[in-house]
Amino acid sequence: MDLVVGKEGKSQISVSRRFAIAPMMDWTDRHCRLFHRQLTRHALLYTEMVVADAVIHGARERLLRFDPAEHPLAVQLGGSDPEKLAEAARICAGHGFDEINLNVGCPSDRVQSGTFGACLMRSPDLVARCVAAMKRAAGPVPVTVKCRIGVDEQEPRDALWALAGPVVEAGADALWVHARKAWLDGLSPKENRDVPPLDYPLVHALKRDFPNHFIGINGGLANLNQAIEQFAAVDGAMIGRAAYQTPGILVEVDPRVYRLDGPEPDLDRVVSVMAEHTDRHVAEGGRASHVTRHMVGLFHGRPGARQWRRHLSEKAVLPGANGDVLRQGLSLIEDAGALAA
Repeated sequence: MDLVVGKEGKSQISVSRRFAIAPMMDWTDRHCRLFHRQLTRHALLYTEMVVADAVIHGARERLLRFDPAEHPLAVQLGGSDPEKLAEAARICAGHGFDEINLNVGCPSDRVQSGTFGACLMRSPDLVARCVAAMKRAAGPVPVTVKCRIGVDEQEPRDALWALAGPVVEAGADALWVHARKAWLDGLSPKENRDVPPLDYPLVHALKRDFPNHFIGINGGLANLNQAIEQFAAVDGAMIGRAAYQTPGILVEVDPRVYRLDGPEPDLDRVVSVMAEHTDRHVAEGGRASHVTRHMVGLFHGRPGARQWRRHLSEKAVLPGANGDVLRQGLSLIEDAGALAA
């Protein structure tokens, strides 16, 4: 399951957007990504959104830190100033990311106050200028966009096409579409993930109108079967919460999406790898819970899953906790499996 890594930490596995795990604020940090990479070698992983100003002026090494094993890996940037986004893209390309993505879909209060994220659906020409600037700065690293189908009172059939045209013309290598409108006025970010109705056919129609450009779909895909069904109409599928909350589904990605033969990842080994990672993180001054919080759903549906969740939730926050929390949790799973046999 180990990735083959070449010079400067770059992956030698070709980058495919056929299946991706969505960028999720406060969730897809480097610990989460390393965990997910143990379950699928080829899914495209994304960082949390990083604001361009933070990349340029902030704690860059911390914000952009990743393990070479995370490849293929995309960084998602937030911002609306073409010059700043270009500089951030240049920096990210130099750090070795496999793709740079512009956020045009996040509905949080934070991005609204900064006039970026989903707000940019109202400014397609500005998005196009941002993409063009990022492309010039990123060199050979692909630049992509992730958007909604519209915001507030916009008519999605008009808003999505109005954005897609200029963005494709500006050179975007892919357009990921969350198939919901974002209501910036009246809904919380959490509600924006569930309340606005999904419109997959609209994204399918967009693909028909842009047959030569990558169009990927995101939003409401609850399992791998639903993601694979989308391949009949679009180029790629992106799963967010389902991949995070029930990460065990990711072991099927490589054989079913990428048609790769070989055994499924050994979850015992996955836990062992992450326990060692936890030990290193704690030795650097971190907390065990920074890692284990992403793993509570690993054994969903299996004997011992409840004990695993409770054990990680209670033990990883205690003083002195380290990778042994995961090792002990695995023993609970093994004992429960033996009893159920």
